[in-house]
Amino acid sequence: MKVLIVDDELVSRKKMEVLVQSLGYELLVGSNGLEAWEMWKAERPRLVITDWLMPGLDGPGLCTRIRKAEGSRYTYLIMVSAKTGTKDCVKSMKAGADDFITKPFIKEELAVRIQAGQRIIGFETRDLVIFSMAKLAESRDPETGNHLERIRFYSRTLANAMAGLDDPHGEITPVFIENIFLTSPLHDIGKIGIPDYVLLKPGRFDDEEFEIMKSHATIGFETLNEALKRYPRADYLRMSADIALCHHEKFDGTGYPQGLSGEKIPLSARIVALADVYDALISKRVYKQGMAHDMARDIILKGNGRHFDPRVVEGFLACEEEFIQIFNRYKS
Repeated sequence: MKVLIVDDELVSRKKMEVLVQSLGYELLVGSNGLEAWEMWKAERPRLVITDWLMPGLDGPGLCTRIRKAEGSRYTYLIMVSAKTGTKDCVKSMKAGADDFITKPFIKEELAVRIQAGQRIIGFETRDLVIFSMAKLAESRDPETGNHLERIRFYSRTLANAMAGLDDPHGEITPVFIENIFLTSPLHDIGKIGIPDYVLLKPGRFDDEEFEIMKSHATIGFETLNEALKRYPRADYLRMSADIALCHHEKFDGTGYPQGLSGEKIPLSARIVALADVYDALISKRVYKQGMAHDMARDIILKGNGRHFDPRVVEGFLACEEEFIQIFNRYKS
């Protein structure tokens, strides 16, 4: 587990470094609140130990910023201060701190506080639960193999590539990239509601069967949206519901289930749409051979601006070698 410590006082900071390192944790060190804030955004450590009084950005201010930006991946925050009053403790907790240690402290006390934070973080079983849900849907179709693993890595790779391009709305943040990696495997969760005679049919669907299959997008959305209603602050649930509903929408408005077009389609769904089509094209099935990458690439380019968002296609072209590596690494 990464632990970020921040203190503007050199002697105090060095003491903390020695103690944390002796406990066996991976260490990040900031000398002031603003530096620590940038380090947190870049590295996303799970636990932060921060001094209270610092120039530029103090401990409470740092806690507040982290709480506003952390998304669904919880950061455990410990405030360290020479202040000992109850009001000070309350103020730190209101700013978002989970724990409060008064100076001077001893190694054993620090170890216990860090272990308590590690237990809290360990309760976060979100990733496992979400992937298990996705596997449940995938189990209905035994031919998909490592499809979920490939989709999540394609989606994260695309998002990272797009972050290096023009991002006019500033949507692709570290939290966005983390959430799309987590939630993209839920894109077909609605297939658990599709009858076997349709889902497992090896040939083409007739019109009635296709309408039944199309309903998986709505079923998936309704399932995940119910969870979102219970936990409205869970941004990953909102993204997963968007992806489930909209990953079959097309940029020109000819997709389903709502016929959305352009930027009315959530960005996360536009990214997963390309990842899903690419994997379908290059993967072998009982009823077809997998295409070569170049052929799949040509089809995606033909769909640029029609099926796919041009920004997403641009991101794909910037990282297509990584797509090839992902497919080879997670072949069925």
